Amino acid sequence: MQIGVVYPQTELGGDPAAVRRIGRAVEELGYSHLLAYDHVLGAVHADRTPQLTGPYTEHDPFHDPFVMFAFLAGITERIGFTTGVLILPQRQTALVARQAADVDLLSGGRLRLGVGIGWNPVEYEALGQDFRTRGARQEEQINLLRRLFTEPVVDFSGRFDRVDRAALVPKPARRIPIWLGGSSDAAFDRAARLADGFIFIGGDIARSVDAWQRLRDRVRGVGRPVEDFGGEYVVRPRSGIDHLKAEIEVWREAGGSDASVVTMGMGLDSLDAHLDFLAEIARGLGLA
Repeated sequence: MQIGVVYPQTELGGDPAAVRRIGRAVEELGYSHLLAYDHVLGAVHADRTPQLTGPYTEHDPFHDPFVMFAFLAGITERIGFTTGVLILPQRQTALVARQAADVDLLSGGRLRLGVGIGWNPVEYEALGQDFRTRGARQEEQINLLRRLFTEPVVDFSGRFDRVDRAALVPKPARRIPIWLGGSSDAAFDRAARLADGFIFIGGDIARSVDAWQRLRDRVRGVGRPVEDFGGEYVVRPRSGIDHLKAEIEVWREAGGSDASVVTMGMGLDSLDAHLDFLAEIARGLGLA
């Protein structure tokens, strides 16, 4: 199983030096990849109808995952980079294709493109996209991304995008894996048909394993080989290293391929505290 780290965006104050230190530490400590959440804007929650449901506000800092990963590609050699998840329908499809292809090329094939539909209509409005059609748009985008990544010239006319005999050059040197994230039946159905894997945001290992098994059944049901379909569990070590190890082992036994450790929300008050805790976890998991 591959063990990665979630970049602790919200607790580092947007410090650019933290990007360098976290990226290098993840590699030196033996983790396999760095996963980054995605938000372009944080919105004020007060006095909105309908109310915003997500956990982030105008106070939470985020770096753009593609920019951060391109920077880290130049100062690391081994670790993979995962968007977990990029809010795809609020972004222009062709631009995502260009950015993803370049990160993959510049990193030597180390990008995994995790995508989702998000929860923040304020962000969608600011980026000029329709929040209500995000699920249908994501499905169309995944198909278009794959064509842009592989075909010499693309002529595409869909509900949301038009590409009039145009090409993405240079293309990625390999088939960039596209994973989905979410928790709805629609997300599971879309993933079973279109994705290379799925990212589960932890909180309850039993519930995640149950959802994972049901998703694997869907993958089999559409005639795809389940052994080629990846599953990542994002876990917060709330109850100590031993409990973390136990949850990861449960995920491994359930057929999961990846896990990523979250250090946010653990009461760590500095970059050094995050790094020390990641080192402790790496030792406990036998990664170093």
